Amino acid sequence: MGFDLKSIIPFAIAILYALTIHEFFHAWTANKLGDPTARMQGRLTLNPLAHLDPVGTICFILAHFGWGKPVPVNPGYFKHPRRDDVLVSAAGPVSNIVSALVFGFTFQVLYKFTGVPSDLFEVLKQLILINLILAFFNFIPLYPLDGSHVLKGFLPRSMLSGYESICHYGPFILLGVILLGNFAHIPILSYIIWPPTIFFMNFFMTFLL
Repeated sequence: MGFDLKSIIPFAIAILYALTIHEFFHAWTANKLGDPTARMQGRLTLNPLAHLDPVGTICFILAHFGWGKPVPVNPGYFKHPRRDDVLVSAAGPVSNIVSALVFGFTFQVLYKFTGVPSDLFEVLKQLILINLILAFFNFIPLYPLDGSHVLKGFLPRSMLSGYESICHYGPFILLGVILLGNFAHIPILSYIIWPPTIFFMNFFMTFLL
């Protein structure tokens, strides 16, 4: 059975955009806060090829789950390491939420005043959906996701060593949760991600105007 290009193309456009804008704003924020590492490695760009991880991209296409190439960050350049690490980490997911808002507003303007062709509707829908999914997934406070860095920035210093020791198990916990969803049909990630995703998707596509 072949791929349905009509459904794959909007999804591919959304994935390319969401990953690119996410990683770009990690790099942009780090550079603004004094860390040139990502810029020097060619990551301060809107060229998707600079941000795609080959294996992660294939997983997105085949399993609708994947990842981009992490942006390198050196907190040693930051004047306020804890605060700036939070800002850099939050910049990616926030850029996805803002993007979803912009695409939702665009959809509503077109819908109310000119109408939305079916192909464009599907592209905008996927752009809103994928950006929200990527944002809320990355806000999960589990290492190595962005949310773990955000949480770390707000923890009392007395709790940091204990939290950092737990972080070593983060990738294994995350992998276990994903496998539970894929093979045991226990969709823990869906329970976390879908409620805010559906709420904001409906809001951005329905209530802005």
